[in-house]
Amino acid sequence: MALNLPSPNPRIIRHERALWQRRFWEHTISDQADFNQHLDYIHYNPVKHGLVSCPHAWPHSSFSRWVNHAAYDATWQCTCNDPHPPPLNLAKLDARSE
Repeated sequence: MALNLPSPNPRIIRHERALWQRRFWEHTISDQADFNQHLDYIHYNPVKHGLVSCPHAWPHSSFSRWVNHAAYDATWQCTCNDPHPPPLNLAKLDARSE
């Protein structure tokens, strides 16, 4: 007769906590276009996840500093006055670095 014991939780075995992401992929920025793409991802992520409607509305973002350095237009991906925002166009964003 086999015992149906619960399997041990791998997070307990590895001494992991729920705060940290289990998977991590290191990435070295290869060029200016790659850097721009990562900045776009960072600044658009709160919008993508529905936390804010526009990148400038996220209080913890570096977006305003990049606007001050003229790397972004202040209205980049802004939907404050548009009830149906356009999707993020990565091809258009990559053209900035050329």
